[in-house]
This record gives sequence, structure tokens and C-alpha cells, in this order.
Amino acid sequence: MKIKDKAANYKPAEDREKDLKLAIHRLQKGRAHTKEIKVSIAAVAREAGVSTALIHNHYPTVAEAIREIQGRSSRAMRDVKHQDLIAERQKSAGYRQEIEELRAKLASIASINEVLLEENRVLKAKLKDRSVVELVSSQPRR
Repeated sequence: MKIKDKAANYKPAEDREKDLKLAIHRLQKGRAHTKEIKVSIAAVAREAGVSTALIHNHYPTVAEAIREIQGRSSRAMRDVKHQDLIAERQKSAGYRQEIEELRAKLASIASINEVLLEENRVLKAKLKDRSVVELVSSQPRR
């Protein structure tokens, strides 16, 4: 007998979708039976007497319509993320170019540094080759 009772709760998909759309409409007009104020998937589910999972899993168009009402459309969010991705890729390309320029400058500076180090070694070697003469003071020591 319980199986028959459960079967009585099942509605055709078209009827359930109609119930969900009516629930959305009631929420938008402020006439919800559940006294909900905001339109959300949870509020629509409570108003229609179903679970949120049912809306997510079996009525994605209804879920998308609710998100659009909330201003959180997955398409809009995807488009925003896509634009953000394009902007980040452009920044990344600029950074890669800057890195290449800095590497070239670093190589040039390293080359100049090696030349200066070699010149320094040569000059130090020349200083060692000269004989150093120590000057003696003419004043007597105390």
C-alpha cells in the first residue's frame, strides 16, 4: 500500500515543471504560500513542495531561470569569467615579454660585469708587480 501512496506523489515532468514555474511566479509577485520573500532555488523548492536536488538534477532550465532572476545566470557568469581569462592572458603575455627583455638586459649586464672583473684582476696584478718603496720618517721616535 505504501508503494501506491508513493506513486501518487509522482507527477509527470511537464506538470512538475509547470508547478515550479508557478512557484517562481508566486514568489516574484509576493504571493508565496510559504511567505518566502526572495527567489532562490531553495525557496522555489519549498513553495513547490519538492527538493532542491530535484530542481538541480531534473529541471536545469528552471534552475537557470531562477539564477537569471537572481542575476547569477551561469551564462553571464561564464561570460564574465571568459572576459577575465582573456584579460589575464593579455597580462601574462605582457609579463612574458617583460621577462624576456629583462633576461636580455641581465645577460648584457653580466657580460659587462665579467669584463670589469677581468680588468680589475689585471690592475691588481700590475700593482703587485711594482716594487713598493716604504718611506721612512725623518722625525725621531719618542
